Amino acid sequence: MPVAQAQAPAAASAAPTKIAVIQIQAALTATKEGQKAAADLETRMGPRKKELDGKQAEIKELQDRLQRGGNTLSDSAKEDLTRNIDAKTKSFNRQLEDAQAELEQEQQKVLGGLGQKMMAVIDKYAQQNGFAIVIDVSNQNTPVLYASN
Repeated sequence: MPVAQAQAPAAASAAPTKIAVIQIQAALTATKEGQKAAADLETRMGPRKKELDGKQAEIKELQDRLQRGGNTLSDSAKEDLTRNIDAKTKSFNRQLEDAQAELEQEQQKVLGGLGQKMMAVIDKYAQQNGFAIVIDVSNQNTPVLYASN
């Protein structure tokens, strides 16, 4: 777990205050459990990505066909091809948005579970080693992960 220590200036008679700094996102992804969870997520989302890649390639092929046949296709054929491209693009964009939302939701579930375990480890480590505060530098919104009583 990447943790840096810093000593805060203290009065001559007071014990120094120990502060720890961590990049929690890097720490989560560096753990074996985090790497396994990422691989599992990739495996689950792989078929969906492959399907979307195929649809994107199909749209590209239709666009290329329209561009190549610009002078040789009849106006009605161009219009049909354009409508087909538009319909497939709209469908692709909806499916892409759904897939991205699903991926984000799955990532949040995984990170939530790993985060709870990591917080228990951080709390225990900080208490055992006399840290007053643990700060997460990878998250500016909620940087304090632990603060002693």
